[in-house]
Amino acid sequence: MAMATASTVSDLLKRFGRTYAEEAGITLRDKPSPLYRLLVLTVLCSVRISAETATAAARELSAAGLRTPRAMADARRGTLIAALGRAHYVRYDEGTATALGEGAGLLLDRWHGDLRRLRDEAGGESGRIGELLQEFPRIGAVGAGIFRREVQEVWPSLRPYFDERVLAEARTLGLPGSPAGLAELVAAGDLARLAAALTRASLAHVDAA
Repeated sequence: MAMATASTVSDLLKRFGRTYAEEAGITLRDKPSPLYRLLVLTVLCSVRISAETATAAARELSAAGLRTPRAMADARRGTLIAALGRAHYVRYDEGTATALGEGAGLLLDRWHGDLRRLRDEAGGESGRIGELLQEFPRIGAVGAGIFRREVQEVWPSLRPYFDERVLAEARTLGLPGSPAGLAELVAAGDLARLAAALTRASLAHVDAA
């Protein structure tokens, strides 16, 4: 790796290399509850709202005990809306409460509450996982990308996963513009951190424009 490239990557990881799951208080593991909490975070991020507000809302829902699809499906609507309100996630609170409740029901009915079953149904293939994720209310192509970008930390079959926004930012910074090229710059366990760092750097550029 060229010295300039190594310096750029090191600086990115130092400044921006916190995953959104980490910011939301999720210790990501290949277990049903943390995977579900990542799905909830994905739903929260899938509207025009800041990542800071979305991750705060994810923390509030978790603090309210809504860490599993069963807990979410059984929760009173007012409990969800109150948790979202504490995070100032107010513009989309009603629709998001509906999406979370319906999504929890879908996960329970189709995959018995375990997103690993969704992954296995897709054969671990990224494109198919993305298609299945978009069956959840509120999650579209962007949201499916958010989930895969983060979950590659614990789902090795997805590595390396970098969406087009990330690749465009990489090229802007003089880094390789392909998933394979970026994967050569960090250890496999840091791919999600690098993807998050490039996403945050891209957003920082937008905010500064």
